[in-house]
Amino acid sequence: MGVAYLLWCASLMGICGLQRFYVGQPMAGLLYLITLGFCGVGQFIDLFLIPSMVEQRNTYLQGRYLMTLQISHLSAREETELNPTSTTPMQRLLQAAKEHGGVLSEAQVSLYTGFDAKQVKELLFEAERLGYAYVFNDPETGAVRYRFDV
Repeated sequence: MGVAYLLWCASLMGICGLQRFYVGQPMAGLLYLITLGFCGVGQFIDLFLIPSMVEQRNTYLQGRYLMTLQISHLSAREETELNPTSTTPMQRLLQAAKEHGGVLSEAQVSLYTGFDAKQVKELLFEAERLGYAYVFNDPETGAVRYRFDV
């Protein structure tokens, strides 16, 4: 609002209507500029109208910003649905666990997800930390396995 009032002050030097340009009313601003703010009467009235004009403009701009966020969020969601390879590594791990009975070894994780050994270890550690999986030894072979809650 302060900027609009500073622009209004330019009318004291004969440049009227700048506050109208600022609040998104270029035609009114041009008219004020040509008519010297309707001989000063319009400029005087704007002293009282500036708060509502600025509030209206801010509401409009917030709405446009929110629409942009919604559109970008929707397009990101559509891209994920259309392109399954854009899933996160954790999602790929959980999907592999779900498809294979919820129990995997490190080698199986590497095979099903395509990650290298270092990525597999980090991913399994993170899954365990988050409580998605827990480590146990296979009772028959003694091999390390990860049981997932999927």
